[in-house]
Amino acid sequence: MRLNSYIAHHCPYSRREADMLIAQGRVRIDRQKANIGMQLSGDEKVFLDGKLIKPYKDKHYTLIIYHKPKGELVSTKDDRGRRIIYDSLESKFHTFTTVGRLDFASEGLLVLSDSKRVASALMHSDLEREYIVKIDTHISTQMLEAMENGLQLQNITQGAHPLSTLKEISLAPFVNVQIIKNTPRFSRLKLTLKEGRNREIRRFFGYFKANVLDLRRIRYGFLHLNALPVGKWRYLNKDEYKKLRAFLNNQ
Repeated sequence: MRLNSYIAHHCPYSRREADMLIAQGRVRIDRQKANIGMQLSGDEKVFLDGKLIKPYKDKHYTLIIYHKPKGELVSTKDDRGRRIIYDSLESKFHTFTTVGRLDFASEGLLVLSDSKRVASALMHSDLEREYIVKIDTHISTQMLEAMENGLQLQNITQGAHPLSTLKEISLAPFVNVQIIKNTPRFSRLKLTLKEGRNREIRRFFGYFKANVLDLRRIRYGFLHLNALPVGKWRYLNKDEYKKLRAFLNNQ
């Protein structure tokens, strides 16, 4: 396992933040200074700021898939009184951690877990995320080229949250693009990405002066929404837990 992944799994840091800690000299392995990119065999002792990082031992964990509807916030509270996902979920899930987010106007597959370690591993992975997207215009050649090659956005407000302070964002090429319908009035696509950046899809189409009318996530890695109705949840099945264990063992 890579050192940054080990830190992210057993501490409240992302892999990128773990790399920063390593670069700052705050991480040591068996009392020796660590380096970015180091691989662990499994027998080493890793220290952060002089304190031993103790691996989590949560062998038992639960995950659910929730079909988040539009008009719900992925948050534990909202000072504006908007509906949050925990208003819809049963009280036994109110301590569960979400794997990433879906914005207020989007719907689809949202994964939650009672294990922060598992949620963090899924969140910071490069598992594919698949979406069905509807926009209010035709799909141009320029859009398709940007989907294939990636896009560097600067000072883009269309598609961004009104309160966002993010001025620049680099969008990686899409993994896969399937055009379902393409007309002058509206178009529908199935998009596959390996990142879940802040309002990434809305920002992308905003760059081309196109508005996203509907956005629904239908897959997160090996987890599928399938026919789960809007506003309903389900536990992972045996096959999904098997794939999850294999995924965690390879991190």
